[in-house]
Amino acid sequence: MKTPCISKLGKIIASALLLSSLVISSSAIAAHHEDAAKKRDVCEGFGPQTPRDIDSVAGENSVKFNLASPSTEMNLCNIHFHNNAEHKAKAFSVYAGDGDHGYGGGYQCGISQSLTKEELQAPEAEICKNLKPGDTIEVHWVHSSCDVAPGPGLGSCLSEKCANPDLRVETQVFTLVNDASALNFNDLTKVTNDQSSGYYQAKGIPSTTGEPIQFTGSTTGPSYTELACSALQVTWSVRPACAKLDINTLGKWCESNEFEEDKAHGVRKLVTDKRLLSPIE
Repeated sequence: MKTPCISKLGKIIASALLLSSLVISSSAIAAHHEDAAKKRDVCEGFGPQTPRDIDSVAGENSVKFNLASPSTEMNLCNIHFHNNAEHKAKAFSVYAGDGDHGYGGGYQCGISQSLTKEELQAPEAEICKNLKPGDTIEVHWVHSSCDVAPGPGLGSCLSEKCANPDLRVETQVFTLVNDASALNFNDLTKVTNDQSSGYYQAKGIPSTTGEPIQFTGSTTGPSYTELACSALQVTWSVRPACAKLDINTLGKWCESNEFEEDKAHGVRKLVTDKRLLSPIE
């Protein structure tokens, strides 16, 4: 009479073990699919992306290309600026938030937290469609290997005869202040056709804000994310320190310039996935 009871108990134990095994297997399969999904949660097959934290040198993107020539050996083709810093560094690491479609996001200069009352005084006129003292901007001087003249948009950096140029972007982050003794934006953006080299150049790009950090990346802007990558290959040269810029001179530039720029561009969210970044050497 005891044998049937033992047999029944054994079947119950066997069923429990089988059920437990199925649960563990299902959990393992789910975890595997979750890990696989995470691995696909970035653009696949694209080159290194921008913007990035320039204080972090790590990067695992396998697409490699040579750094572009120095900007002095290329044509300046466009100048524009972004609302807040797209890149991040110790000097511009105050998080501004996610923003709204790229506006209001990014990073601010640390020096923007300790400006004087005079530096923060509101200008008499509207500046570049609603910029104000204390704001941070990131300026891009875009250079091309093509034989082109400066003009509006990145389309000015290529031509019918030169559709795949080397591109280099010289970058500086500024805090806007209402102070005539601060840097003058018109001086920084004055373009000349250098007679000795034959290249269009902006002679006023800052040279006192630290050794630029160079790396390979892409174009930026809020239309790109870690899931929607830019295919263009760009050499970046980002200065690590902020500088103060007279907001009134920026306002004058927004009123009239050869690049047809009248406001700040939105920022692309910082790229942090190492699979999308190049190593900084």
